[in-house]
Amino acid sequence: MKFEDLLLEIGGFGRFQVLILFSLCLLRIILPMHFLLHNFLAATPSHHCAIPHQEAFVNLTTEEVLLISIPREPDGTFKSCEMFSQPQFHLLLNSSLQPENYSSTQPCQHGWVYDHSQFTSTISTQWDLVCERRGLNQATATFFFIGVTLGAVIFGYLSDRFGRKAMLLLSLLCSAVFGMLSAASLSYSMLAVTRTLTGVALSGVSIIVLPLGMEWVDVEHRTFIGILISAFWSVGNMLLAMVAFLVRQWHWLLVAVTGPCLLSIVCLWWVPESARWLIANGKVKQAHRHLVRCARMNGRKDFTMNNFLSFHLSQALRQMATDKSPGKSYSYISLFRTPVLRKISLCSGAVWFGVAFSYYGMSLKLTGFGLNMYLSQFVFGIIEIPAKMIMYVLVNRVGRRQSQAWTLILTGVCIGANIIIPKPFSSLRSVVAILGKGFSEAAFTTVYLYTSELYPTVLRQNGMGYTSFMARLGGSLAPLVFLMDEVWRSLPEVTYCGVAVCCGSAAFLLPETLNARLPEGIEDVE
Repeated sequence: MKFEDLLLEIGGFGRFQVLILFSLCLLRIILPMHFLLHNFLAATPSHHCAIPHQEAFVNLTTEEVLLISIPREPDGTFKSCEMFSQPQFHLLLNSSLQPENYSSTQPCQHGWVYDHSQFTSTISTQWDLVCERRGLNQATATFFFIGVTLGAVIFGYLSDRFGRKAMLLLSLLCSAVFGMLSAASLSYSMLAVTRTLTGVALSGVSIIVLPLGMEWVDVEHRTFIGILISAFWSVGNMLLAMVAFLVRQWHWLLVAVTGPCLLSIVCLWWVPESARWLIANGKVKQAHRHLVRCARMNGRKDFTMNNFLSFHLSQALRQMATDKSPGKSYSYISLFRTPVLRKISLCSGAVWFGVAFSYYGMSLKLTGFGLNMYLSQFVFGIIEIPAKMIMYVLVNRVGRRQSQAWTLILTGVCIGANIIIPKPFSSLRSVVAILGKGFSEAAFTTVYLYTSELYPTVLRQNGMGYTSFMARLGGSLAPLVFLMDEVWRSLPEVTYCGVAVCCGSAAFLLPETLNARLPEGIEDVE
């Protein structure tokens, strides 16, 4: 008797599972509000060099002072990072004239003046993270994703060792503490450290929620659950756009997106530990208590202790036959010890890297598509909903492997197409970008579901931790790639395109898991 057979007896998808999923979906909303927060937290409004007051400027308007003090771009706008060494008064007579000595420009000497019409303050305006300090601005997102990368390894191991629920509660508590400390940051260094620690904490929520939900439902509803939980990421995506629109000051924006962590701790309190994990770790009595509770809530009152003992006995005999006693600890090294698991780990790691690298490459650039950044964020969130619905059909008809490979490859194709489409065709660029975002989200939706089905119960969280590590590595590098535009304007897009296509091709090497039982031990995979 396998665990899926036991689930059918107690109700594989009843009231008990619905309540669990409702609580877990609320947690999922929190993630994009932090993972994509960089778009608004570190937004850089238009700016120019600050011009110190001089007696010669007394009778000049602000526009005239700028005209004689700051050089212009070819499109007529003032340059953001340069000023004239000496005022060019002759430009007052005819602004179309060239400066007397155009080479006599210098970097901004007295700070910058920012346009506050869209943002009251961001970390860019707070600490002047512009021009030669622009890299520090992008690095803020990288620091966060480095934290998420480390957290994936830490929480992946700890949740397999100490349980899903305990680590989920710890993750939420730490997220709330470090998120509030980020909002109170007094320096850039403090912000960088606290955002990194917030990333570590939130990684636990990211990698535990989906496996915990799927370990409580039967095979028939597993795809639906994976898509449903994933859909709430899109809800959080849209909520972020609305919250950022209403809260334009970066300190309070951090408070607004961190507050829900405290509410989630309350909602999560009643959610039970995974019975699969309890059984795999020899905690029979606790598993029995949760299974009986599940049976009662689902109206299966004929569930008896005998059924449970029969199941546990068959599990014990099966473990003895393969010399794998319950409670044995596994590590990340176990993912690479056996040939099939090794192939799965290498290929799924590459897929996760490509999915995250291309997803955040698109999500962290909301300009250049003809829409304002709030509307772009909202539209990018909306397009993810139909993408997930389509994936619900595709993964059940076409299969996980083909769906995973082609959605990631098509993401790369859309990114590549926007390199070729001229900037004046803003409407066409917007359509292609939205399609690319849809494919990107479809790839992300599939990879969570697919990966949780590839690994056995005894290694599932280690597997999710490892693949999440690879994803966050991709997420960490994605913001820094934008800095490559100084080498060649289209180099970032070419990089995102190439990585997406190559990593998508690696998915063809993975096994198909459509309608397969979740593997319990390593021998099931091999």
